[in-house]
Amino acid sequence: MPPKKGKGGAAKSDKNAGKGGKGGGKQGAAEGGVTKEKKGGTAVKVRHILCEKHSKAMEAMEKLQAGQKFNDVATAYSEDKARQGGDLGWMTRGSMVGPFQDAAFALTTSTVDKPNYTDPPVKTKFGYHIIMVEGKK
Repeated sequence: MPPKKGKGGAAKSDKNAGKGGKGGGKQGAAEGGVTKEKKGGTAVKVRHILCEKHSKAMEAMEKLQAGQKFNDVATAYSEDKARQGGDLGWMTRGSMVGPFQDAAFALTTSTVDKPNYTDPPVKTKFGYHIIMVEGKK
């Protein structure tokens, strides 16, 4: 009999966690996991170049490899709302699509003059991204 109570208690805890998630925010349980990861950083200051076609992303990549500034290449090639140098600002874990997030948090910080970016571009449902990170916190 005692093991059943233990299992029931665990189920209630899980249910309560789910209810807390609904009342406290969009994904309370997921945010709890993010809080534990804070020591490793939970936000990145990101720039990207987004191209629908792989060939256009590769053209942009060639410009970067030739030494052009990341923000200048982003302004010329990116096909999204972040055309002003590709600046997406500070983004937190859980606010980005999986492959983009994984790549962004794996990169070291760099500057637009000497960018450290994803090579090859990262494919998501939005297209091909060349990503660089300017800061982490």
